[in-house]
This record gives sequence, structure tokens and C-alpha cells, in this order.
Amino acid sequence: MSGRPTRGLTGRRVLVTGASGTFGRHLGAALSAAGARVVGLDLHARPDDAVPVLGCDLTDPAAVPAAVRAAVDRLGGLDLLINNAGVGGPAPAELPPDEVVRQQLEVNLLGAWRTTAAALPPLLTAHGRVIFVASRMAVLPLPLAAAYGVSKRALVAYADALRHEVGTHVGVSVVYPSMVASPIHDSTAEAGLSLRGVSRPEPVDGVVAAILRAATARRAPRDVATTRRGRLEMAVGRHAPALADRLVRRTLAARLAAGDLDAAPLAAGMLRRHRHRDPGS
Repeated sequence: MSGRPTRGLTGRRVLVTGASGTFGRHLGAALSAAGARVVGLDLHARPDDAVPVLGCDLTDPAAVPAAVRAAVDRLGGLDLLINNAGVGGPAPAELPPDEVVRQQLEVNLLGAWRTTAAALPPLLTAHGRVIFVASRMAVLPLPLAAAYGVSKRALVAYADALRHEVGTHVGVSVVYPSMVASPIHDSTAEAGLSLRGVSRPEPVDGVVAAILRAATARRAPRDVATTRRGRLEMAVGRHAPALADRLVRRTLAARLAAGDLDAAPLAAGMLRRHRHRDPGS
């Protein structure tokens, strides 16, 4: 916990979704070490762990309110909700949406929406906070991962709408990690679409520290980057989108030319267009 902002966490009642994942496990440990009382939600229950995890399928509209109530009852109220649950996977924008796309929208967007709606009554009572773990791809989208970028951008839009509705009583923050080594990238790598050379990895500790900063700031910050590079990328994506597009296209063209995506069936359309494009275009 050295160097992490922990003041103000002692005794706070915290619910973390995706509690068994890479961020979730580290968050639970860091929050507990700082004196917070933490309960997690994840697909598979681990009620006897140091940070108890209640089983909940966030894609099930009927299951979420009951799981949130059980967590709040166990905590005796709620001061902080961290919407951390997320799934990834390859999804080219040129192809029709499939189950991979549906799952990402269900978990990354609708799961957070359902959980937040269920948690709002105790959060309003406590004048608490909600933190959404989004992604740099919400402001700087990458090709061949349309579902993830769309779901995370939609999550930010939801957070913005929520802030307008309840921001007088509940703080609403969004944290934007870049790539962190975790199983969420496994299916993308297996499809031959590794993010190598496209997104710079960052340590999970930095993401956890950014989330704790958002949780302990005197006023809930609106948007929180996890690194200096992240702040720059977010600024470019928002204020100079044409420049951001050129940077992504240049990086992608280099990867295509180097043959990095030759073995990826989902990139076949891009490969074909890249090799037969008009040189003057």
C-alpha cells in the first residue's frame, strides 16, 4: 500500500464487481488493507475468502438486485460501488454482431447499469460514490475490438447521464486504464489479434492506485487517467480526434505490413484492403 492514497477508506463499506478478476482481487486486498469493509460480486461465489465474494451473473436482470441487497445487508449499508466487472474479445466492426459482442455489451455496460441502479438507494442514503472502470479505448478506439470500445464508450455515456441525475448526492467517477496483462486479453490473443505494439502495458498496481485516488479525493473526480501517457492519449482522443485517427491508422498499417495479423482470420478483410488499396489514397 506504500504510496497509495488510503485516507478516508477506514470503515467505508465497499462493493466491487468482477471481484475475482485481476483488478478485482487487487482492489479487494488494497481496500481491506486500508481499513475498508469489502464484499465482492462475481460469477462464482467465494463467501469464505478474506474478501467475501457473492455469486451473481450480472447479465441476469433478476439476479443482480438480490445479490446487491445481500451484499449491502452484509455490509450494513454502502458507501462506495466500484463497477469493475468486464469481459473482452475480438469483434471486427465490419462483421455482424455475434455472441461475443452481446456478452461484452451485457457485462461491460448493462451489468454495470443494473448493479448501479440496484445500489443507488443505499448510496444515496450514505452520500456515497460510484466508480466505473472503463478503458482508454472509450476515447481512443482500436480496430478489430469494436465491441469492447463501444461498450466502454457507452459505459462512459451512462456515467455522464448518472452524474447529471444523482451527482448532487452521489459522486460519479470514471477511471481509464490502458492494457494490463490479464486473462481478459486471452481470447483476443488466441484469435491472432495481440495488442502488442498497439497498446503499452501498465502495471495493475497503478490502476488500483488510480481507483483509490478517485475513492478518496475530497470531491469525486470526473475522469481519472492511470498514467501520464494515459492523460495525453485521452486528451488527443477527445480534443484532436483526427490526429488520433491518423496515429491509429499509421500503427495499424505498420502491423499489417510486418505481417503481424497474417494468421488472424478476423483481420482478413483489413489485410485484403491494405494489400489492394490505391497507393495514392
